[in-house]
Amino acid sequence: MSHDHATRLKRAAEEAAASGLEALLIAPSADLLYLTGYDPPPLERLTALIVRPAGEPVLLVPELERPRALNSPGADLLDIRSWRDGEDPYEAVRRIVSAAGTYGVADRMWASHLLGLEGTLPGARFLPASRTLSRLRARKDESEVALLARAARSADEAFRRICREGLEGRAEEDVARSLARHITESGHDAAAFTIVASGPNGASPHHEPGSRGIREGDAVVLDFGGRVGGYCSDVSRTVCVGTPTEELREVHEIVREAQQAAFAAVRPGVPAEEVDAAARGVIDDAGYGDAFLHRTGHGIGLEEHEDPYLVAGNAEPLEVGMCFSIEPGIYLEGRFGVRIEDIVTVTPDGGLRLNSANRELASVM
Repeated sequence: MSHDHATRLKRAAEEAAASGLEALLIAPSADLLYLTGYDPPPLERLTALIVRPAGEPVLLVPELERPRALNSPGADLLDIRSWRDGEDPYEAVRRIVSAAGTYGVADRMWASHLLGLEGTLPGARFLPASRTLSRLRARKDESEVALLARAARSADEAFRRICREGLEGRAEEDVARSLARHITESGHDAAAFTIVASGPNGASPHHEPGSRGIREGDAVVLDFGGRVGGYCSDVSRTVCVGTPTEELREVHEIVREAQQAAFAAVRPGVPAEEVDAAARGVIDDAGYGDAFLHRTGHGIGLEEHEDPYLVAGNAEPLEVGMCFSIEPGIYLEGRFGVRIEDIVTVTPDGGLRLNSANRELASVM
């Protein structure tokens, strides 16, 4: 699926001007991929996209990377220049920009490159480029939402397959391997992560699957994702092996209601923190407030975690096209955890879930 890189570069230049920046200096990262379609690895050799309020954007690359850059999707929109081993790439940047002024630097730029730029551009001031680019990337266009929706449907299918396959008697790490296979076989280009947290391990939100055997009566948190066309999926469901206890049923229902309350709060103009407050209010009222350990959600796109973040203190108003997770959870140390997560996009009328996998407490074997 093609993307409008010309419009993205134009908007980035406009945002740089509005922010009073001399230029944006973008290293290999999701930002570079978003703006140009070029996705080189981050290396000790400097690669930098230079986007100025006026003038053609320049992509500075190591000479050995030049053929690859020339074949990238946005190559015809860029002035591609190269530098050879033994030359100073930071001096090459200085020749393109003025030494003074304020620059937005990619959040993922290596510290060694930033230090090199500081030494070559004395008197320059450097700020995170995310202050400018996050406003662009947070609002997804139709092609981006379509890819996120494809990724979500594929993730839903992977969840269906792993439940059908069964969990009892298997090690978490074995289930994680199967889940990764289901992620790719159901339509993803690649699996990105697999959390399989059974029994007491479910109380650790970022548990790393290990050798623990999954047994009857366990609650199992399944949190996983991959990439489709560069865009991410991220879904969580909690299942029970066999018949759940009344306590597990109760806690799962509280989390389900909290997730629904947060989803119902989504609409254009609502501050992001209000979505968090909606979920947190349900869990607080049920007496489990201290067991909800994290924010309600994070933006998603070319990265699993990006703006906007649904967390107290973020008063940023939601806008049509924003996409993010809604994933409240309750974590009872030494016993079990429950998390339910969907990806949601903001529409003119409210929110739209991209995931449709069953949110009720499923019993699997």
